[in-house]
Amino acid sequence: MPVTKSVLKNVRQNAKRRAVNKARKSRLKTEIAKFTAAAKKDKAKLYPAVQAMIDKTAREGVIHRNKASRLKAKLASQIT
Repeated sequence: MPVTKSVLKNVRQNAKRRAVNKARKSRLKTEIAKFTAAAKKDKAKLYPAVQAMIDKTAREGVIHRNKASRLKAKLASQIT
């Protein structure tokens, strides 16, 4: 168990950040699943919102920008 004050603070910060990142990633996965399950005509309407969410998640550092790019390409291929 950590002893110093700074390490205890780091443990608290890491726990809070982990919870926030987990929630953001979960929300992203839910939106991607909704997009994938949607009908073909609805996907065109949903894509801009899902793309924005992917970009925001990457900007926040939850996922890597290359993963964001891969996800967007994968989802865009389902539209055409």
